[in-house]
Order: sequence, then C-alpha cells, then structure tokens
Amino acid sequence: QVQLVESGGGLVQPGGSLRLSCEASRTISSIYTMGWYRQAPGAQRELVAETTETTTGGRTFYVDAVKGRFSISRDNVKSTVYLQMNSLKPEDTAVYYCNARHKITLSTYWGQGTQVTVSS
Repeated sequence: QVQLVESGGGLVQPGGSLRLSCEASRTISSIYTMGWYRQAPGAQRELVAETTETTTGGRTFYVDAVKGRFSISRDNVKSTVYLQMNSLKPEDTAVYYCNARHKITLSTYWGQGTQVTVSS
C-alpha cells in the first residue's frame, strides 16, 4: 500500500506561482507512473501532468491548458513528486491530487488533495 500526502496549496493572485509536493509513504521507483490531477467545483477530475521514467530517460505529459506554465518533477530518493505552477490563472483553481500508478499491476493510489485558489 502506498500513501500519498500533498502539500503546498494555498491562495495566490493571478500570475503568481505555487509549488505542490507529494510525499510517498514508501520508496518510489520507475515502476510507478506519477501524476497530478485536479478537480474544479462542478467539473470532472482531469489529468494535469504525468511523468513516466524509462531506461533511456523519461516521458512527460501536460494537458494543453497548462503547457508552458506547469512542470512536473520527481525525486525518488526523497520519495517526492513536485508540480511547479507558474503564471497561474483563475481557471487553475481546483483541488489538486497526487497519483501513483503501477506500470504492471495498474494499482492506483491517491493523495487526499490540496486546494489551490487563484483569485484577485
């Protein structure tokens, strides 16, 4: 069982930045695809960013709405995944969830979520 705890959310003005962190209860490795999802009020949960490590490097995905503004990274030694969010917009307001998915078994784990509010 993998437990994930998010932190770093808060209130920020449009154009500001936040860095979200997701700490895992156990060591993570390349066997897990790590991602960030978000869910705005009245909307479905959507994938924001995802990173998958391979023997030759890694692959990342960003939803069109955040390309060029958000950046996902991971530190396997610290068992932590980050989401750097720059140039934030009001439409980025949502609860952000950390996700880990086992590449082989497809077992999926979720954090409790952290609120991000972008408002002037």
